[in-house]
Amino acid sequence: MLVTLSIRDIVLIDRLDLDFAAGMSVLTGETGAGKSILLDALSLAIGGRGDADLVRHGEAQGQVTAVFDVPGNHAVRALLRENDVDDDGDLILRRIQTSDGRTRAFINDQPVSVGLMRQAGTLLVEIHGQHDDRALVDPDSHRLLIDSFGGLTGDVEALGEAYKAFRAAEKAVRDHEARIETARQEADYLKSAVSELTALAPQSGEEDELAARRTAMMQVEKIAGDLNEAYETLNGTSSPIPELASLLRRMERKTEQAPALLTGPVTALANALDNLEEARSGLEAAVRETDFDPRELEAAEERLFALRAASRKFAVPVDELAALCARMSEDLADLDAGEDKLAALKATAVKTREAYDKKASALSKAREKAARQLEKAVGQELPALKLERARFIVEMTSDPENRSRTGIDQLEFYVQTNPGTKPGPMMKVASGGELSRFLLALKVSLADKGSAPTLVFDEIDTGVGGAVAEAIGVRLARLAANVQVLTVTHAPQVAARAAGHFLIAKEEAHPERVATRVRRIDEDHRREEIARMLAGSVITEEARAAAGKLITEATG
Repeated sequence: MLVTLSIRDIVLIDRLDLDFAAGMSVLTGETGAGKSILLDALSLAIGGRGDADLVRHGEAQGQVTAVFDVPGNHAVRALLRENDVDDDGDLILRRIQTSDGRTRAFINDQPVSVGLMRQAGTLLVEIHGQHDDRALVDPDSHRLLIDSFGGLTGDVEALGEAYKAFRAAEKAVRDHEARIETARQEADYLKSAVSELTALAPQSGEEDELAARRTAMMQVEKIAGDLNEAYETLNGTSSPIPELASLLRRMERKTEQAPALLTGPVTALANALDNLEEARSGLEAAVRETDFDPRELEAAEERLFALRAASRKFAVPVDELAALCARMSEDLADLDAGEDKLAALKATAVKTREAYDKKASALSKAREKAARQLEKAVGQELPALKLERARFIVEMTSDPENRSRTGIDQLEFYVQTNPGTKPGPMMKVASGGELSRFLLALKVSLADKGSAPTLVFDEIDTGVGGAVAEAIGVRLARLAANVQVLTVTHAPQVAARAAGHFLIAKEEAHPERVATRVRRIDEDHRREEIARMLAGSVITEEARAAAGKLITEATG
């Protein structure tokens, strides 16, 4: 419920802090005292349209803060959590209106969009009155009220899941049909491509391996001739090694005869032969290493070029050719087995549609029953509200082919104000006074079902008096047993039934400037205010006595 409303520099209000309690509170005062300003301020705090004219003359900005106490499981808390707004404790909605027309919105001191504030405000407060354009305008809200009244919310959620499954099954059919059609149109191309890629049999990483092998063989090819020539020089028929070996043996035999002369040359010659032999062996090994079939290089190049040509042709990297071949093969398999799979998908779609239709039909029947019960409940409230010749009608149309997440039904509240007249949408057909009384009858019938925790009624008793005003007061008090009710009223019969009474008046703030003041009044002042409402500007003892009687009867 609304706990506190704080207003700063809005129209005629310079500073105002009001605390509200549960039950029914009324706001009364002379015409022009500023009652509408309070509702405009509250509307601003719950996301209503901003207006630079709301800022008190001479001020740069105005501000309205509304504090709400709502249960932990209330829908508004889930909404705030979904939008990453802290929802611990009381909910504080604050709106700043600047004199240049801009506004800023905050919930629990976090900046939010006006749209989110409006969503939260809709869940917290409903404002009803003559010429009302803030509540029950959208027929979708009528369906929600019927579902809430009939206890059908769980059925609607279950139907939503059935609708989701049905739509998913339909989409699967459409997607598979499109895939089959695409595959059918490309069948010849797919067969050719799969045949080509299958024959090529590309492997992941093959391109890099082939490129490395090709580079290595090309480098070896460049030095193979020199290696063979060097090896032939040391190992062929013209090799100097045998001749040098023979010379070394001769010199070794002569060494004993002249050791001083031959020992050094013989040693050097032996070392040279060892080095030559080592070089010959190394060249032999190198020749073996570089010995490859030129056809191997040719084959590697052909394979590499074939892979890269396929890559260009199919516009994918070489490493993705194998995956492309697999996908194309799957498309061909889908084409071959597609009709069987399509038939299975269609059967699933039919099954889920039938499940939805069954739930939707049952929900439609339950809604029809709830709609007639609501008509009866509202109809029982109308005579006392001087609408005894009027009818409240729930216009319901159902189209089994018009499936939606919420069912197959369209519901809208109609009224017939007099016998013989054509029923029409309540928001269009009923006059201002009639509309407010229809809304009151509807809200009383719904009690706390589908209602915001705070209901505001703006002068719904205008133009009525006596027994009708008394009936309105009785119903507002009855409604206040379930939700918080705030009402702006000129009817003493309504004011007498309030648990809390606020008096609105204009006072001189300083020379040539007035301000709207609001104060909660005690029982004595309350009796005086109700007497004023009964008698007018001159309050008589008779009026005071009548006021006392009204209060006693209302609380007795």
